[in-house]
Amino acid sequence: MRGGWLVVLWLGLLGGGSGLRFTDHEMEGIRQRIKSMFYHAYNSYLDNAYPYDELRPLTCDGQDTWGSFSLTLIDALDTLLVLGNNTEFQRVATLLQDTVDFNMDVNASVFETNIRGRGGGREGGRPTSEWWGVCCPPTCCLGGPGWSQSLAGPAPALSSGWLLTSQGNYCLMSDANQRGVLAAFQTSSGMPYGTVNLLRGVSPTETAVTCTAGVGTFILEFSALSRLTGDQQFERAARHALQALWSTRSEIGLVGNHIDVQSRKWVAQDTGIGAGVDSYLEYLVKGSILLQDQELLNMFLEYDRAIQNYTRFDDWYLWVQMHKGTVTMPVFQSLEAFWPGLQSLVGDLDGAIRTFQNYYSVWRQFGGLPEFYSITQGYTVDKREGYPLRPELIESAMYLFRATGDHTYLQFGLDAIESIEKISKTPCGYASVKDVRDHKLDNRMESFFLAETIKYLYLLFDPAHFLHGAGEGGDWEVGGEGCVLGAGGYIFNTEAHPLDPGALHCCSHHARERQELQDILLSLSQPSQNTNSQSETPTQADSQSESIALKPGERKTTPPLSCPVQPFSARLAVLGQVFTDPT
Repeated sequence: MRGGWLVVLWLGLLGGGSGLRFTDHEMEGIRQRIKSMFYHAYNSYLDNAYPYDELRPLTCDGQDTWGSFSLTLIDALDTLLVLGNNTEFQRVATLLQDTVDFNMDVNASVFETNIRGRGGGREGGRPTSEWWGVCCPPTCCLGGPGWSQSLAGPAPALSSGWLLTSQGNYCLMSDANQRGVLAAFQTSSGMPYGTVNLLRGVSPTETAVTCTAGVGTFILEFSALSRLTGDQQFERAARHALQALWSTRSEIGLVGNHIDVQSRKWVAQDTGIGAGVDSYLEYLVKGSILLQDQELLNMFLEYDRAIQNYTRFDDWYLWVQMHKGTVTMPVFQSLEAFWPGLQSLVGDLDGAIRTFQNYYSVWRQFGGLPEFYSITQGYTVDKREGYPLRPELIESAMYLFRATGDHTYLQFGLDAIESIEKISKTPCGYASVKDVRDHKLDNRMESFFLAETIKYLYLLFDPAHFLHGAGEGGDWEVGGEGCVLGAGGYIFNTEAHPLDPGALHCCSHHARERQELQDILLSLSQPSQNTNSQSETPTQADSQSESIALKPGERKTTPPLSCPVQPFSARLAVLGQVFTDPT
């Protein structure tokens, strides 16, 4: 059996891992190995599959899966920056800007378009998408003091590691005419359809049934879009959808996994933390951190109480009926493996560690996580034996290592590398595993392998990476107002694309100030009722500092720090616990 070589690796890792230590030299060697994995897959895609969406690693060709957008290249873009390859990032960003056209008569998943590429954003049919916005410092404040000067001339490299490009199209978000995905939100409930045609909008024959995650996984990207552009309708749409979904929870505090967005009736009433629900819960926590929003956290905590009461059994999470809480499926789904990482973010480290151990035991059994695993039988579920190289357990390991420093999670990461290399590597990339029992391969390499799996592996073994930072890299001020980018606390969306809370906060602050200034200037431009009523005329400097900066009757106060060097989200994200420090 091909999996026999794994046995030695798995023995005793959980029970005896506390004494295991990786040296800095060993971790550097593993990082280089992960880079080699990335470039083997990345170059194989470019050589054999581009411009198709995905690589077929067994036949060394490509296929379109999500709309013919060169999706693997889009998804891998910020991984290039994580690995330090700014030159290739610039080349690919320019290539995509010149060649990818989202203005197409094609039906696209609203959920997937949002998390992977924000394909609804375009300028003249060209992508000016979310994934560029999160890769770069914001261009929202181009008209504000300091920004135009900073963006002039050659693109400087920030100390934090992100590259600031001087070409605004790389980072500019969707403007007022970029409404492709928003058309899906035009329902009676405000919850979006699952599919939208990027050129024509929602088809009249489109089904009104969509999954819970397809309703509740927009607050990160849409809020970023609104705060970086000043166009608030994106964040409003995401919040409206969240509120509508919140209002449909059952009397015991649970939601189902598929809902009719027009009638608000639940079509599928099984619930758990896995497929169809997972990223909804994830975005309540991450949205509360990114946006410093207590309401989102309160929503999650109320859900979590119901989840713990009705679905948790011996640190596994079962599927139950949303109204009665009775068990409907005693299975573990591989998509649920994100949960220990999320638990660590809300401070439940003990529960996170125990649940991770359960999931790790499944990995050790097969050398990967099957899509469905029967908890009662201790084996795979029929027709759900595949492992498409998903990142969720690696993601949880990254968060738990940051929170605990326990090198057991590094050992798991090394085991994951070994199993992927031994089982899935082909001459043309890495293939999904069709069946974890015999390690037969499937002719597909999904884009999330480069966007998430490789990225989380690399970050697991690079604890000093600036994305983990607590503010030490955030020394680039903009606007001369103490607004700091790269201050730490980066939040990953569910496709592992990072967003900088400092950037959003800076832009929101700038937008408010610019609107206030615009309103004051507009009022000053109105004809005076009595031009001779004032006996004194202030000097130009006084006029700028008092008459324009302050409204009549206001007192000048010390402004709050817009983008603190170590915002609360950075401090708590590094500790692995969120909202547990009352200071």
